[in-house]
Amino acid sequence: MKANLKQILFSPISLAGLFFFLASSLFIAEPYLLMLTAAQLIFVPLMLQLLVEVKKKHIVITWIAMLSVFLLQVVTSSAGQVALAFIYLIFTFFVALYGAKRFFKRGFTNWAEISIDMGLMYLFVGGLWFFAYIAGIDTGFSPLITWLTAIHFHYSAFLFPVSLGFFGRLHNSKWYPFIVCGVLAGPMLVAIGITFWPLLEFISVLVYIFAIYSLIFLTFRTRFASKLQAILIRISYSALGITIIFSLFYAANSAFGSWFVSIDFMLLFHGFFNCVVFGMLGVLGWVLAPPLSKQKVWDFPVSRIRGKVKGTGEPRPGLVDNMADFVDVKVLPETIVQFYEQTERYQLVASVKWSTWFKPLAWCYKWVSTQLQQLNLPISSKPTEMTYTIRAVDPVLDGRKSPRAWIRKVKNNTVFVAIYSQHKTEGRTYMNIALPLPFSSMIGILQLDVVNGKLVLSSEGERDSGIYLAVGSTIFKLPLSEYFVISEQSRGVLTAEHKMKIFGVPFLRVDYRIGEKEL
Repeated sequence: MKANLKQILFSPISLAGLFFFLASSLFIAEPYLLMLTAAQLIFVPLMLQLLVEVKKKHIVITWIAMLSVFLLQVVTSSAGQVALAFIYLIFTFFVALYGAKRFFKRGFTNWAEISIDMGLMYLFVGGLWFFAYIAGIDTGFSPLITWLTAIHFHYSAFLFPVSLGFFGRLHNSKWYPFIVCGVLAGPMLVAIGITFWPLLEFISVLVYIFAIYSLIFLTFRTRFASKLQAILIRISYSALGITIIFSLFYAANSAFGSWFVSIDFMLLFHGFFNCVVFGMLGVLGWVLAPPLSKQKVWDFPVSRIRGKVKGTGEPRPGLVDNMADFVDVKVLPETIVQFYEQTERYQLVASVKWSTWFKPLAWCYKWVSTQLQQLNLPISSKPTEMTYTIRAVDPVLDGRKSPRAWIRKVKNNTVFVAIYSQHKTEGRTYMNIALPLPFSSMIGILQLDVVNGKLVLSSEGERDSGIYLAVGSTIFKLPLSEYFVISEQSRGVLTAEHKMKIFGVPFLRVDYRIGEKEL
């Protein structure tokens, strides 16, 4: 812990940032003007060092950005200042690019890391507002409001989400995702409210209050690496709990014309609490012992096939060779086992039911799916027979174990092409399904369980379970989930319910009736 502290505080980036900040303070007349400079030269570089394995190129890029911020206090020509502000803008762009890269390597799978990713991306918005202020661009607001918005996106939109992400690496509860959503939505809602609708600004501050006070409560129920870190982080977040109340008064004045709080008061009050108490103490708290990410590393096999499936081989009788690889077949009805091992013997009738809220999107999606001949489900809920073939796929082309393509059609239209395979992780065998798309593939990793004599397949299970998008070597977890329940109605007759959600909200249900074909 001490080695990390010394390494970060006395790194070339940290020492240069402190030097440039002290030098800048000699040229800035009003102390409150140092709020943004402190974030640019001290807080942002320190937090980035906790996230990035610093190499020589990172040191050089950060030095150039910090030097440009310092020279803004010295250079008097407007052209020179615009050029220097542009250099800092490019720096924030690269930070945002790193945040996007982190996100697309992982996707919607870890709220703590999503909070960090969004904070990194929000910094670029702060860079844009800072550039607009220096360049004198007409944003529709006074130069002071433009400058304050740049501060807002450095503290509330960068520093707070990144700090919240570090906290999420230590704490996990059902409340944490709601707090992250409130904090991440806050900066944009406030900005939109200020621009178009003051009442929205007031509402967004109320959301912020809920998130902050919930966070403060959770910090006192979380074990930190040391007592000193716990004290610093709790004081840091408590400072936000104080300043957000005055932000509410200020927003109320904009929305209702009451509880007047002046900008001058907000500058001094927020300048001290947000910069010194929240910013400085919070950053020091995380520098003391940066929590490690709990992000899982996905190493399951992924189909290499993209676009249309070509060169399929001999017919295969079933979707799997042996159901005993997945579950205990002794507690599963024989018909379910036969359906998966001898699928060709069964007839499939499907009834598709789109959620009412999703139907307008489903009509738009239908046009795309028809062109792709993939996931091309009917809009009507009328029971429809799906014919199909199951054919072997070259494992050299696919890259997985014994792949086979299940090609389903309604009349002459292909509605679904899925390449089935399987893999084992930590003693459990998962169903590994690939749906080839242009230049990519959607991957469904399903966990199989037997519950009360029914077969349950779910993407919300352990370890690898989930729905992913594979593009090149990148595997991105999608905010989708699916859940199958297959049960035996009578000898030789099965029913299956297939439910799908997006961001936890149901949008599709497909009911299947599965019976043996007549000989």
